[in-house]
Amino acid sequence: MPDNTGSGIIQEYDIVVIGSGPAGATTALFAAKNGLKVLLADKKQELGAPIQCSGAVSHNALENADVFPSPEFIQEAIYGFAIYNATGEKKVIDYRKIKPDEYGSAEGCKPLGYVVDRRRFDRYLATQAERAGVTIWLKTEASGYRVLENGSCEVDLIKFNEPITVKAKVVVGADGVQSQVGKWAGIKTHIKLSELASCLQFVVDGVETSGLLEIVTGHEWAPGGYAWVFPKGHGYAEIGLGITKTMCTNNAQQYLDHFLKDSFFKDRFKNCKILEIQGGGVPLAAPLKTQYADNLILVGDAARHVNSITGGGIHTALSGGKIAGEFLSALILNGDAPTADNLKGYHDNWLKAMGNNMWKLYRVKRKIFDTADVLQRDEQLYATMSNYFSPDSEYKKI
Repeated sequence: MPDNTGSGIIQEYDIVVIGSGPAGATTALFAAKNGLKVLLADKKQELGAPIQCSGAVSHNALENADVFPSPEFIQEAIYGFAIYNATGEKKVIDYRKIKPDEYGSAEGCKPLGYVVDRRRFDRYLATQAERAGVTIWLKTEASGYRVLENGSCEVDLIKFNEPITVKAKVVVGADGVQSQVGKWAGIKTHIKLSELASCLQFVVDGVETSGLLEIVTGHEWAPGGYAWVFPKGHGYAEIGLGITKTMCTNNAQQYLDHFLKDSFFKDRFKNCKILEIQGGGVPLAAPLKTQYADNLILVGDAARHVNSITGGGIHTALSGGKIAGEFLSALILNGDAPTADNLKGYHDNWLKAMGNNMWKLYRVKRKIFDTADVLQRDEQLYATMSNYFSPDSEYKKI
């Protein structure tokens, strides 16, 4: 029996993934599917908690990551968008009307996307990884790694308050905003307050929805971000917003109260009952310029794989995780050394698949929010969001 109480190396893996969210679980899954021995570790004791996002994801994002849409985690089907400006003018993009033969609830059609239960969704992804052969350790915190002379590395973990060191070829940081794993390797993962959205949402009863993700732009309602009304399923809705603190005079709760009581939706909201409160920070920053080091790569929020316009991160986490898992499988099974030079190939693959477009989106975002005139800024954001979700958008994959 291995000695779990000491700090000696007790097990060896091809890769150790730190963080069991969508990016980490998907990286682990595709690495294991391709024959690698994988450890997935997370300091949390409950997968998917705390909930910090609305949980919207496209059908194509799930399909491309080999995730079968399941009632286990899907709460509501989505068929399009309604984007509003600050005064209530709107543009509706309903794919049931744009492409009725492809999107809808009729036989042979499919939803455009879904709102998922993040706890159940993260548990589902972790289960798929476990069934592919991944070892999962919860209540396990990572405290450091060391590159060894033989080209592998050691990762220090604390599992249920007991120190454990494991050996691996590559450690994958999927540990979220301001990644500690990235800092071990000297990667600058600090994020400016001006590029971190403070998000707050209420899960409510008593608000009707119609299968659309509703997005409300305008400085009055959500400075540096936007407000939303998303279907939650079973008669519930999510009403929330994301703001940039450096552009605000009040906190997120005050802006959300103002949106509920004073916006053009106030009559629609007047009888709603708040059942749950969720919130957290979402990065609206540029992707990290360097997402790799010797024996180490970053994925998901840790690498800033978040859409800086919408704040969406599930789609990009799944896509980035698949890219990482498949790249590491090829690298390790080929016998190539996991040096920074070789691991740069992961970053290059990611840039080609979606990273270059994410950089382009970030520059669009900066141009909008660097505009001093509030009315001009509101007009630019409304126009950008309206075009972003259109059928011919160049940003569909992110």
